[in-house]
Amino acid sequence: MSEQVKKPVGIMETVLRDAHQSLIATRMPTEVMLPIVDTMDKVGYHAVECWGGATFDASLRFLKEDPWDRLRKLRDGFKNTKLQMLFRGQNILGYRPYADDVVYAFVERSIANGIDIIRIFDCLNDLRNLQAAVDATNKIKKQEGRGSSQVALSYTLGDAYTLEYWADTAKKIEEMGADSICIKDMAGLLVPYKAAELVKTLKENTKLRIQLHRHYRSGVASMTYLKAVEAGVDVIDCAISPFALGTSQPATEVMVETFKGTEYDTGYDQKILAEIADYFTPYREECLKSGLMSTKVLGVNIKTLLYQVPGGMLSNMVSQLKEQNAEDKYREVLEEIPRVRKDCGEPPLVTPSSQIVGTQAIFNVLMGERYKMATGEFKDLLRGNYGQTIKPMNQEVIDKVIPGEPRSTARSAEATGRTEPELESIEAEMKQYKQQEEDVLSYALFPQVAKDYFEYRDAQQTGVDAAAADKANGSYPV
Repeated sequence: MSEQVKKPVGIMETVLRDAHQSLIATRMPTEVMLPIVDTMDKVGYHAVECWGGATFDASLRFLKEDPWDRLRKLRDGFKNTKLQMLFRGQNILGYRPYADDVVYAFVERSIANGIDIIRIFDCLNDLRNLQAAVDATNKIKKQEGRGSSQVALSYTLGDAYTLEYWADTAKKIEEMGADSICIKDMAGLLVPYKAAELVKTLKENTKLRIQLHRHYRSGVASMTYLKAVEAGVDVIDCAISPFALGTSQPATEVMVETFKGTEYDTGYDQKILAEIADYFTPYREECLKSGLMSTKVLGVNIKTLLYQVPGGMLSNMVSQLKEQNAEDKYREVLEEIPRVRKDCGEPPLVTPSSQIVGTQAIFNVLMGERYKMATGEFKDLLRGNYGQTIKPMNQEVIDKVIPGEPRSTARSAEATGRTEPELESIEAEMKQYKQQEEDVLSYALFPQVAKDYFEYRDAQQTGVDAAAADKANGSYPV
C-alpha cells in the first residue's frame, strides 16, 4: 500500500483578535494576553491573529491602551509565530475611505511594528478598494523582505454570487499581486458541501494559498471546515475552546483532533493546547460573571442561514430596537433586511455594509413607510461612495432617497474626493499630541477617540489630569 501523502492543514488562532471581538466586544486587555504568549508560540500555528479589526478602536476607546504598544509587546513575545491583522481596505481600520498615502503609511507602520500577514477585505468585494493596501504591502516586502498580503472574499449568497463569480474574482486577486486568498464567511453562511465546491473551484483557478474563516453561529462551521480541508483548503481559522463557538470560530483542539492521524494532521500537541485553554478558562468565567460575555452569543442561531445576518449585526439590531421600545418589530426587521440588501445591489453583509443595511431596515419598519427617512451612510452607499456593488441598485429607491444627485462609479477614495495626500495635514492638526510616528495614524483613524486617549496618556505621564483642569483660569490639579 502506498504511503499517505502528508498535506497538514494550518490553523490560524483567533483568540487574541476575532474570538474576543465576537464574544466580548473586543474587550480583552493586553495584560490578559501576554502571560500565555510563550506557550502559544510553541504550538506551531500557521499564524496568530492579534490585531486590526475592532481591536484598534476598542483599545483606545475602552481599554485606554495604545494599540501600537500592544502589537510591539506581542511581537516581542512571539519569537516563532507569524502575526496577522485584519484591514478594511481603503477604510484601513476606520469607517471612511482614506487617501492612498494614509493607507501606505499604515501598512508600513503595521509591518514595522511586527505584523507579518495583512488580511485585506472590502465590504462590497470591490477589488479597486484593496489595490492600494496590496501595493503598499508588496512595496515593503520588496524593500525589506517582510510582509504578506491576503485578500479576503466577503462570502455571501445571492444569484449573482456564482462559482464563476468567485473563480473570476480569485483570478483577479492573483493578478493584483496578493500572496493568498481568504474566504471570509462572517455570517456563517457557507455549508459543508458548498464549501467543498467553492474550495475546489478556487484551487482550479488560482495557485494562491486558500484560507477559510468562518463563524460558528449557524452551527455547521466544524463540518464546513472538514469538507473544505478535504477539498484542499490550506489554512482554517480557529479559536481555543474557552473562546470558541457561538459567534466565534470552531474550537482549535477539536479541529486538531479531527485531523489527527490523517494526511491533514496538524502535528500540534494537545497538551500545549490544553495549557492554553486552561489559561483562558478562568478569564472566560470572569467575563460570564460580569456579563461581558452574554450567553446569547454562545448558542446556535439557524436564523443566520435564513436571513443571512451576521451575529454582530443581529445583536446590534436587538439593542437598537430595545432603545426604541420596538422589540416586537424584530421579525419584521429581519424580513426587511434582505429587501433593503436587494435594493442596494446585494452587497455582502460585513462592516460597514451590515450596519448600513441593518439600520436602514429598522428605519423602514419603524417609520411605517420604506425609505421615508434614510441614514447618511445609506445615501452614501447609493451615491457609490463605498464603491461598486455586484448588481445594479433599485432606481426607484435612488430616485426617492437621493433624487437628482450625481452618482460615482469610481473606487471609494476617488468617489469621496480623497485623491490628494492627506497625512501631512492630519499631522499638522494633531502635532501637539505626537510622541511617536504611529500617533498620527491613530488620530487619522479616530480623531476624537485618539485625542481623548492622548490626553489620558499625558495625564498618566505628567501626573496632571487635563480632564479636571480649569482651562479658563489655567489651573491644573496634580
